[in-house]
Amino acid sequence: MTPIKDYKKKDGTTAYMFNVYLGKDPSTGKKKRTTRRGFKTKKEAKMALSRLMVEADEFGLRQNDQMTFQEVFEEWFKQHRREVKPTTVYALESKFNRRILPVFGPYKMKDINRSHCQKAVNAWSEELKTFNDYKIQANQVFRYAMKMEIIKRNPMDYVTLPKLKHEMEYNTELEEKKYYYTREELRSFLESIQEDDMAYTMFRLLAFTGARKGELCALHWSDVDFNHKKISLKKTLIHTSGQKQLQTSKTKASRRMVNVDDKTLAILKKWRAKQRQRYLKLEISVPFQSDEKQPIFTVYNHIRKDMDYCRLAYLNEKLERVYQKNPELPQINVHAFRHTHASLLFAAGASIKDVQARLGHTDIQTTMDIYTHVTDEAKEKTGEMFQKYMNF
Repeated sequence: MTPIKDYKKKDGTTAYMFNVYLGKDPSTGKKKRTTRRGFKTKKEAKMALSRLMVEADEFGLRQNDQMTFQEVFEEWFKQHRREVKPTTVYALESKFNRRILPVFGPYKMKDINRSHCQKAVNAWSEELKTFNDYKIQANQVFRYAMKMEIIKRNPMDYVTLPKLKHEMEYNTELEEKKYYYTREELRSFLESIQEDDMAYTMFRLLAFTGARKGELCALHWSDVDFNHKKISLKKTLIHTSGQKQLQTSKTKASRRMVNVDDKTLAILKKWRAKQRQRYLKLEISVPFQSDEKQPIFTVYNHIRKDMDYCRLAYLNEKLERVYQKNPELPQINVHAFRHTHASLLFAAGASIKDVQARLGHTDIQTTMDIYTHVTDEAKEKTGEMFQKYMNF
């Protein structure tokens, strides 16, 4: 058994270390040992030793100086995918396969330098507003390589993030882009779709609860408490490998109860009656179910001849048709209905903390960013309040 030893650091504090035998390198026949030091406690050193032994057993000994970025990525991802949700796995695979691996994959880790990393980040910034996320993900592989003693320095640590063009220049198109509806614009939009019961109910909920699209599509009737006038938003609908799945919301802040007004509840009750009628009219294999099992929003599946969760793309497609039919309406995207809810809450006098809790923002900065786009009505009220106070 490998002993954990204590030793004194230069500052006089005690730290822990170990020197472990990992076996023979099959390519050279030489014995492989490694030393790890600097652990604050004996327990911390034991945990590191256990992880190292598991990794050596799982991945075997390798010639670190010959490993490519692709090989290190595969080793890192094999472990990392166990720690994240299926949607995150899918998103990461897409990011690496589309942009990161084509840039770094074939190169040996020891040959990737700062210049290589800087050029990659610069190229991503020319194409993507979210380029920093690609830098963050690639950096996870470099950090893993350092932990495994495959490289001694992380070349990504020295990268300077380029500024986006819109951060340096005034952009009139950005200024004029529509991020939300005003109260009157929302009223006009909802009136334009009032004949479509399901779409009207869905967009009403988006605008009056601030729910995300995935949260809306994941709702079951048991999530609506008509007596206490609340809706539970604690799960989301996702698409992975062409399949629909329910999963719990990512963060604690996202899992929340939202108070709902009487009119919205009445609209929901009316939709439930309509939904029951649809189930009775259609020849389907699964009838209308109990509240715990029955999704609020369903569409007919012609292949299986049953009702299924509403597709996430349904609202986007519906919105496009609404704007084609009503060109006079200002055009926003589906997510902007959540932004609309926040903006109208601010206009009604809600505090930033109240809006943060209602929308399920983990980071208050996200709420603050929306606050900067307060409605014209709120701006007018601010001016009137100031003039009234000054009184000259």
